[in-house]
Amino acid sequence: MQTRYSSDCDKNAWKQIMIAVTMGDGDGVGPEIILNAWCEREMDGEFVVVGDYSVLDYCSRKLDYPVKFHIVSDPSQYQEGYLNVLDMGMVSEGDLTPGKVNAKVAAASRAYVVKATELALEGKAGAVCTLPVNKEAIRLTDPDFTGHTELIAGICGQDSYTMMLASDKLTVTHVSTHVSMEQSIRNVKKDRVYDVIRLTYENIKRFKAEPYIAVAGLNAHAGEGGAFGRQELDEIIPAVELANQNGMKTAGPIPPDTVFLRASRGEFDAVVCMYHDQGHIPMKLLDFDGGVNVSLGLKVIRASVDHGTAYDIAYQKKASTGSFVKAFEYTMKLMKNE
Repeated sequence: MQTRYSSDCDKNAWKQIMIAVTMGDGDGVGPEIILNAWCEREMDGEFVVVGDYSVLDYCSRKLDYPVKFHIVSDPSQYQEGYLNVLDMGMVSEGDLTPGKVNAKVAAASRAYVVKATELALEGKAGAVCTLPVNKEAIRLTDPDFTGHTELIAGICGQDSYTMMLASDKLTVTHVSTHVSMEQSIRNVKKDRVYDVIRLTYENIKRFKAEPYIAVAGLNAHAGEGGAFGRQELDEIIPAVELANQNGMKTAGPIPPDTVFLRASRGEFDAVVCMYHDQGHIPMKLLDFDGGVNVSLGLKVIRASVDHGTAYDIAYQKKASTGSFVKAFEYTMKLMKNE
C-alpha cells in the first residue's frame, strides 16, 4: 500500500493515499455512478466506498454492472481489483424506495459522511469524496442539516471554511451558501469576505504561483457608489483592500453581471461570490457536468459532485459519471499538493 507524508501538525504522522468515497443517498443516482465509474475504470487511485453493500449489490444486479466487491471494515484491508466497500450495514435492499424521499435511507447517507470524515481525521484516509445526498430527506431526522460542508466542518470543530465550485471554465467561492437571501445579505461583513478571499487565494496558490481573485458585488452595478446599497462601500471594499495589503492580488467589487464573463475568459482565477445562487447559477450554466464542489479551510480534504440525487433518473442507468470523475481527480490533485 502506498503511503505519503502528512503536512499536519504531527510531522511524524503518515497516512495512506486512500480516498473515502461516500455512496450518497441510496435512493438516488449515487450507487449507479460509483458502479459505472468503477466498471469503466474511470478513477486512477485507491479508494474505499463508505456505504451499504446491500444497496450497491442490488444496484449492480438491477442495472447489470459486472462488479467484483470486497467488503472491508477498515481501509487497510483494501484489495486491488475489487470495488472495496466499507459496509455500514444500515440499509437493506428492502428499505429502498428508488426515486423517493426516504428518511431511513437519507439518515444512512448522512452517517456515511460522518464515517468518511472520521476516517480522514484518524489518518486512515487521505481525503473524502462525496456522492450526493438529499437535504430535504436528511432533515426528516436531522432538522438542522444544511449540507455536506457544514456537517463536515462541525465534525472537524471548525467555523472558518467556505464552499468552492471549480471547473476548467470557472471557479467560484461563497461568502454564504445554504441560508435565506435575507440572511445572506446580513452575512456580507468585512471579516467574512476577507476570510473567503484568503481561503480562495490559498487554495488556488497550490496550483498557480500568483492567483488573481475577483470579488463580486452584492448589489446591482456593485452598488454604484452607494446608490443601490452600502455593502460594497462599508464591507466589501475594505475586505478587498485588506487582502491586497496582505499580498493577495484581488480586484473588486466587480458588478455581478460582468465578473463571471471576465473570469470565464481567463482574466481571473476565481470569483468570490456573496451568496449561493450568485455563484451556482453561472457555474452550472457553464459546466454542469464538469463542476466539482470543494470544501476549503477544513482539516480534511473533501471534494464532491456538483449535482443532486437526481431522483427522477435513479436506477435507470442514465446518470453521468462526469462530475464524480472530476471530483475524484480533483481530490487526488489536492492530496498531492497539500
